[in-house]
Amino acid sequence: MPVTENQVLDALRNVMDPDLHRDIVSLNFVKDIKIDGTTVSLSVQLTTPACPVKEILQQQCVDSLLGLEGVETAQVEMTAQVRERTASKDDLLPQVKHVIAIASGKGGVGKSTVTVNLAIALAQTGARVGVLDADVYGPSIPLMMGAKDEKPFTQDGKIVPIQRYGLHMMSLGFLMEEGQAVLWRGPMVAGTVRQLLEDVSWGELDYLLVDLPPGTGDAPMSLAQLAPLTGVVIVATPQHVAANIAGKSVALFRRLNSPILGVVENMAGFVCPECGTVTQIFAGFSGESLAKDLKVPFLGSIPLDPVISEAGDGGVPSLVSFPARPQAGAFHAIAGKLAQQASILAMSKAEPAEIEFKPAT
Repeated sequence: MPVTENQVLDALRNVMDPDLHRDIVSLNFVKDIKIDGTTVSLSVQLTTPACPVKEILQQQCVDSLLGLEGVETAQVEMTAQVRERTASKDDLLPQVKHVIAIASGKGGVGKSTVTVNLAIALAQTGARVGVLDADVYGPSIPLMMGAKDEKPFTQDGKIVPIQRYGLHMMSLGFLMEEGQAVLWRGPMVAGTVRQLLEDVSWGELDYLLVDLPPGTGDAPMSLAQLAPLTGVVIVATPQHVAANIAGKSVALFRRLNSPILGVVENMAGFVCPECGTVTQIFAGFSGESLAKDLKVPFLGSIPLDPVISEAGDGGVPSLVSFPARPQAGAFHAIAGKLAQQASILAMSKAEPAEIEFKPAT
């Protein structure tokens, strides 16, 4: 007797999403079941194409199906539909599913570099990704993305983003003359952030990563108030002063009711290109310790690799120009955990009474 659809679903109830702590059937991830004799095919629709355990879940599904009597072939396609944040009626970005701010307490920690490489890593999974350079005092995204001479145009009254490496980008740097300095006080900064959100034709995006200026000033406060954030990623280097000031950024965003998605440690151990030995250049408070201290997820460490700054200065981010270096693997892993945390938050707001959530480890 051929296997039934109910038997297939019962078998798949043994496959648990490790982040949502529920089986993929009750989460409504299982789609398009087809039974043809001894062959069962179906798709599993995850909450992000950047899911870091996608292959593990796929294999568990195949194993569960092959354990059914009468099933000889199991075909499982992994798909994704990003679950969006909760938006208000006055949301300036209703077509953007997740707005994620990349912040730091102090300058010089490589926040912009982390932003562009994480954005590219997400885009390489198939997600639709945008980057907003909200560092109005020192916009660096145009240079890092090899687009410093680009000038955007308008269409239907909206500014059309510049495109590079699969990303939609906008920066005040595209709208200013080279070398021009910004001498603005708070209200002008807030107005500019609003314009970069409201007057740009972002279109439908899964993720919009926003590179904030360092510190706890008007830009981060304006962003949190104007565009409901999915959450904030804190970038820090393994130094006590960086960790101390990063803690102040966390306190600010918590006061603004913006969730902290996690901590990224940049400029961690230097990996010798000849022998592979890891040397800790900065011997201060590690990113993992900072995350534990702040009671937020630790998303991962990025090694100190000279090619990262070299690539950014040359306008071709390191993830594109040096995809085989250890830093590329680190960016991909962190992007997966970032998407993971965004999905957890989106699902927790959709079904708060049913799902128990735990931070990523």
